[in-house]
Amino acid sequence: MTETTISPEAVAGDQLRAFVERIERLEEEKKVIGDDIKDVYAEAKGNGFDTTILRKVVSLRKKQPHEREEEEAILDLYLQALGMHGPA
Repeated sequence: MTETTISPEAVAGDQLRAFVERIERLEEEKKVIGDDIKDVYAEAKGNGFDTTILRKVVSLRKKQPHEREEEEAILDLYLQALGMHGPA
């Protein structure tokens, strides 16, 4: 088996470091944004909103109408198959 050795000179150290640092900054920003979103959900809960349903609404708003309709149709089909509600 041959072993490939990459010399340090072959790796663009400055460019690699720049990529790593950009990723680290973006990860930190993502964490801050995630914390902000948690705060908004906590505020909504404090105002009497059901956060589980609120999360579902946010999820549904990301989808196209045809995607939501298809998902709802499949959900209805599954619920009917399980006897969880009457025919549509």
